[in-house]
Amino acid sequence: MLSNYIPLAILIILAVLMAFFVVLLGHLFGPKRPSERKGNTYESGMKPIGPGTRRLPVRFYLTAVLFILFDIEIVFFLPWAVVLREFVNLNMGAFALIEMGIFILILLVGYVYAWKKGALEWE
Repeated sequence: MLSNYIPLAILIILAVLMAFFVVLLGHLFGPKRPSERKGNTYESGMKPIGPGTRRLPVRFYLTAVLFILFDIEIVFFLPWAVVLREFVNLNMGAFALIEMGIFILILLVGYVYAWKKGALEWE
């Protein structure tokens, strides 16, 4: 049974070794001439204003996380919609519909919570 996974293990080991090898080659043979100009931030050819590491408001991070969260959860609708007809043929239509209703309700509760907390407001 585990012998079926030997090719996969070999592939993963080779991929990890190759990644380390390529990084090591770049580190050994890559150019190493740091300068102050190379260390500065790049702002489309303009002179940078302020330090390169500025603190960003948490809203940017929160908006990105909420987008990814709801976007990934919405992806689960497509497989459900594709196999819904098979569920109806197997007399599981009501069960599948109730389960998806619960899933949508959980999504809706999370969405309303984020909305009430002001996470979706953009200033």
